[in-house]
Amino acid sequence: MNHRTKGLGAISFAASAFAILFATGASLYAQGAKSAVAYIYVSSGTSSGGEQINAYAAAPNGTFTPVPGSPFAENGAYITVSKKWLFSSDTVDIYSFSIAANGALTKVSSINAQELNGYNDGGPVNLFLDRTGATLYDEDIYGNNGANNTYQFFDVNQSTGALSFLGATTSASPEFETPLSFIGSNVAGYGSSCYHGFQNIYGFSRSGDGSLTDLNLNPPIPVAATGGYCPYLAATDKTNDVAVSLTPTEDGMTVIGPTQLGVYTADSSGNLATTSTYENMPKVAAGSLNAMVASPSGKLLAVAGSKGLQIFHFNGANPLTHYTYLLATDGIDQILWDNDNHLYAISQSAGKLYVFTVTPVSFGQAPGSPHAITSPGYIAVLPRM
Repeated sequence: MNHRTKGLGAISFAASAFAILFATGASLYAQGAKSAVAYIYVSSGTSSGGEQINAYAAAPNGTFTPVPGSPFAENGAYITVSKKWLFSSDTVDIYSFSIAANGALTKVSSINAQELNGYNDGGPVNLFLDRTGATLYDEDIYGNNGANNTYQFFDVNQSTGALSFLGATTSASPEFETPLSFIGSNVAGYGSSCYHGFQNIYGFSRSGDGSLTDLNLNPPIPVAATGGYCPYLAATDKTNDVAVSLTPTEDGMTVIGPTQLGVYTADSSGNLATTSTYENMPKVAAGSLNAMVASPSGKLLAVAGSKGLQIFHFNGANPLTHYTYLLATDGIDQILWDNDNHLYAISQSAGKLYVFTVTPVSFGQAPGSPHAITSPGYIAVLPRM
């Protein structure tokens, strides 16, 4: 009897200790979440072959605290986030998740985006939003007759997170390979590609309801020192300037030099003009590029590729200028900024999530970076400032 009583006492003490630790941990998280400058979401594969979202609260110094309930079960690797909602896609459906005040996710609705293209093939990849978060877009890969890509657009119900299909671009092309980047006025978005060596910098005007109309652009491409340039990525600043990656090639496909960065400026009609030349465009050390994103201030441009990550000064319509060396030497697949000078970078091959603090006058890696993540896919960043 005494032995049993002693055992119950030990259990009671352990339970009390656990409760104290749990309460302490919850209190520390609450304090951390209150001061968090952003919530960070990373999709990743599971050992059972499924998908999940790892969620973190980022502190002002860039350190991470896991969000309660993380990781969250989900159905697709592609993700993006607005002020109140996270969206994911498995290339057939698009799923909506509500975001709680502490960053936790709850699935609230879904829509079959594949069946909306009318061809029973293709599907949504590369989810992205306009600058206000009112409209969700996807690249509907092979969504037009099983061969060409379009951009679909959905209205976001800000009360429920449900998506309503608005339509898709009437223009369809295999050259639409990347998400669009919208200029500061939100009235036009741009992309670029070099499908089978064909140089293409394209753009769409955005109407008040979020629908897109092809601008049918034919902007000039700078003359290369040798061969020609292949455009691939586009990134906009907070006004009307568009950075475009330009890789010199011999025949449209054989690379013969490092990528350079050109700058175009959009006029009131969405047309693009440039003063970029071979001589004034900086060269990139990041290898074959995967991502390019301007900082919220528009003063910096992050460029990521097979050889790492690099930052340039974005000088409006004037030529970009070098800023950092390679901040990471793993292959980097995706990069995003928050509003507190933090840059987040995913390396799928290395299984790492890097965090850097970068301003126009200083840069460095955040404490605890890089973070190990098994089978990372894509990243979404929700600024809280």
